Amino acid sequence: MLAAILTGAAALLLWQAQGRRGLPEGLIQANGRIEGDTIIVASKMAGRIVDLSVREGDSVQSNQVLVQIDDGIARARLAQAQADIEAARARVGAARATLAVLQREVPHAIASTEAGVISAQTELARAEVAREQDARDLGRAKKLETEKFVGPQFVERAELALRTHQEQRDAALAGLERSKQAVNDARVGPERIRVREAELAAAQGALAAAEAKRAEAQSALDDLTVMSPTAGIVTSRFANSGEVITPGAPILELVDLDRLYLKVFVPEREIGKVRRGLPAQIYSDAFPQQPFSATVRYIGSRAEFTPKEVQTPDERVKLMYEVRLYLDRNPEHKLTPGLPADAMIRWQEDAAWAKPRW
Repeated sequence: MLAAILTGAAALLLWQAQGRRGLPEGLIQANGRIEGDTIIVASKMAGRIVDLSVREGDSVQSNQVLVQIDDGIARARLAQAQADIEAARARVGAARATLAVLQREVPHAIASTEAGVISAQTELARAEVAREQDARDLGRAKKLETEKFVGPQFVERAELALRTHQEQRDAALAGLERSKQAVNDARVGPERIRVREAELAAAQGALAAAEAKRAEAQSALDDLTVMSPTAGIVTSRFANSGEVITPGAPILELVDLDRLYLKVFVPEREIGKVRRGLPAQIYSDAFPQQPFSATVRYIGSRAEFTPKEVQTPDERVKLMYEVRLYLDRNPEHKLTPGLPADAMIRWQEDAAWAKPRW
C-alpha cells in the first residue's frame, strides 16, 4: 500500500515537473504588454483654449467634449451669415412676387391691347364713313346754294360738320396708332418675364451662396469644440488651457480601448508555426483567472534583438519576431495599455487550451 502511494506521488511530481517544463503540442506561449492604436486629437482651427478638462489617465467616451476653443469671432461670423441669408431671402421673395404679377398681367395686357386695336379700327372706320358722308353733303349744299335753293348758312353748317368728322377721323387714326403701339409694348411682356426669371434665379443663387457661407461659418464654429472620436483613455496631453494653438497642433493623445493588442515576441524556431488569423488567449496579472480571446493580426517580417548578419545555428535560434495579438473584445474595458500579460497562441486546431506555464 505504501509502495503504491509513493509510486503515485512520484508520478504526480514527475507530471507537474514535465508540465512546468513544456506546453501541450499545438500551443505557443509568449508574453508582453498591452498596447493600443493611438489617436492624436487636434483642432482644425487656430485659437485660444478656454477649456481643457481631461488629463493623462482619464477615460473618455465617444463624442465627449475634450477641448473648447474661444468661439467669439466664429459666432459673430455666423450671425453675419444668418443676416445675409435673411436679406437674400427677402430679395428672392420680392423677385418671385414681381414675376408672379408679370405672369398674370402680361397675357391680360396682350389680349386687352389687341382688343383695343380692333376697337380703334372700328372707331376709325365709323369716323371715315361720317367724314365721307359730310363731304358729299357739303358738295350737295354748295350745288344747292349755286342754284339758289339754300342760303350760305346751310353750306357753313355742312362745312362745320365735315370739319368735325374730319377731326374725329384724325383722332381715331391717332388712337389706332396708340393701340398698335400698346400691343407692341404688351408683346414685350414675355421678354420682361424672362428678365424677371433671370433676376429670380440670380437672387436664388445669392441665397444659396449665403446659405453656403452660413454652413461654412457653422462648421468653423463646430470645429472649435473638439470631441473625442472614440471611447478610450488619455495617454498624453500636449497643451493647457489659455494656450493659443495652431491648426493641426496635437492637443491630446488617446488610445482606443476597443482596439487593444498584446505585443509579444516569438522565437525564430517557432515563428514558422504562427500565421495571421490564429486564435489566442491572453491572461493578465490583473485578471489571472479570466482569459481574453484574441487573434493574430500582425507578424513582423524581420527578426529583432540580434544583428542582421547571423550565420550560425546557435545565433539563429536567438532571433525573435514581433507578433501582435488583437483582442476580439475588451468587456467593460477591463484591459488598458501598459498592463503586462501572457498569451497562448494555438497553432494546431485540435489543441486543448492551457494556462501559461513558467
